[in-house]
Amino acid sequence: MGEPNFPTPPHIVEAAHRAARDGFTRYTETQGLPSLRAAWCDRLKRVNGYDTTPERLLVTAGAVSGLFATFAAILEQGDEILLPDPGWPNWSMMAKLIGARPIGYRCSPHTGWQPDLDHLRAQVTPRTKAVLVNSPGNPSGAVLDAATLRAISEMAERHDLWLISDECYDGIVFEGEHLGAAAVADRARTVTIVSCSKTYAMTGWRVGCVAAPDALVGPLAKVQQATLASVCAVAQKAAESALTGSQDAAEAMRLAYRQRRDEAAGLLAHLGRPIAPPGGAFYAMLDLSDCIADSTAFAQRLLDQERVAVAPGPAFGSQAPASVRVALCVDPAILEAGLRKLVAAAERSRQGALTLPRRGAEADERLTRTARRVRPASRPRPSALRNRPKVART
Repeated sequence: MGEPNFPTPPHIVEAAHRAARDGFTRYTETQGLPSLRAAWCDRLKRVNGYDTTPERLLVTAGAVSGLFATFAAILEQGDEILLPDPGWPNWSMMAKLIGARPIGYRCSPHTGWQPDLDHLRAQVTPRTKAVLVNSPGNPSGAVLDAATLRAISEMAERHDLWLISDECYDGIVFEGEHLGAAAVADRARTVTIVSCSKTYAMTGWRVGCVAAPDALVGPLAKVQQATLASVCAVAQKAAESALTGSQDAAEAMRLAYRQRRDEAAGLLAHLGRPIAPPGGAFYAMLDLSDCIADSTAFAQRLLDQERVAVAPGPAFGSQAPASVRVALCVDPAILEAGLRKLVAAAERSRQGALTLPRRGAEADERLTRTARRVRPASRPRPSALRNRPKVART
């Protein structure tokens, strides 16, 4: 449901074959191959607007590994991290594994799933340690503009927070160019996570990258040394080929996703369920609150009765109880048939739809607000690390 339906481009596969045949099968540096990090620096500058150096990069086992290493280097028990809601559920899982507390900030269907900045600012307490942004976003496909990224960056600086930017869909933007958070934010407190998985149809290869400030490179490398040692050498060579070789296949996939987005939006409008077309990634969120109360039960019925799979809104947080995520990364004919069945099932549910409760989660938040006011001793904030000497790396 959430990965490209295209094969990995042949030149990338051939690079892996060549590396394996040549015996390039041993451990690499913990931070990753220098040549791959140099290639990623070039791409970060070109695509993400982030001019950095190979010494500040950590090659990881996909964006997942990079995100977890970042969370582990920044957060500890009792800290809070602000996450988009709806948002990818693994962020919350990672925070909880570390003993931190994930706090959602509202992204509303009424604003094209853009962050509610007032709601975001209201979630900050003395326990807050970091804020995460995701553009293009999962599950909504929303793309954040420069003004929004600057506002969040300014908030992070005002409260001395780390800004974590998950940009693993940076190669799948449909209008204009991708804008990375580090292009407009304070880079001394900004961590960028990127990946080969989605752009190059390499989900199973597991290669991602973290671009971090100097102060975090050492802690990130320690987490990786303890949990992974290094990323598969053959996969790193494949990733290097992806970044430095022809981009024609990646562009063809991006255009295919855009065409599916356009066709899906047109069909949904024709069927009476218009959506704000997502600006990137390969997902669309459908708000069905006029038809259903519980999208989890609806998604299960849709799967059981129509053999159509969607992801229910509650899987991504509390702000989309009656929405479902549709994946555009399937054959166009299957996508059209699935959307028609989805809309028909929603219409059949309309008469029995329940009235949705109004944001019970907000009431719970007020009850726990007082408990969040006292901040325990914790790892340093960005300002405390800024003037430290650089960590020696070997």
